[in-house]
Amino acid sequence: MNHQAHQGHQECSYPEPSEHLDAIARQIVDSCFCVHKDLGPGLLESAYGLFLFDELKERGLDIRREVPLTVTRKNRTIDMAYRLDLLVENEIIIELKTVEKILPIHQAQMMTYLKLSQKKLGFLVNFNNKLIKDGIKRFVI
Repeated sequence: MNHQAHQGHQECSYPEPSEHLDAIARQIVDSCFCVHKDLGPGLLESAYGLFLFDELKERGLDIRREVPLTVTRKNRTIDMAYRLDLLVENEIIIELKTVEKILPIHQAQMMTYLKLSQKKLGFLVNFNNKLIKDGIKRFVI
């Protein structure tokens, strides 16, 4: 088996999200496109976060900003170990970036956030791209 075929098999090992989550995911991606089209690259992460929040809210989605993530290890709990940038419908995490390039650590962080929050779907969105399609990464666990 060649390496590419093996990689394809690994990617398929995760269950795809439900149709409901997939419909929300399409709204998220479309909203990212709309915000990026109107603003372009170069702003602060906080600006994109507010405009994306507004866009998703206008579409009727339940969305929260800076959601505290509680982390427990053994018998120790930290109530605000991290804040999720955006949480849509209490199901999908959106982590925002405005960096030159998404690094492996950013992707690892997203996988950790999904695991710790027990969510199945997340998006890592880097608005600092000429084309937003190059800045959206989807994660399913």
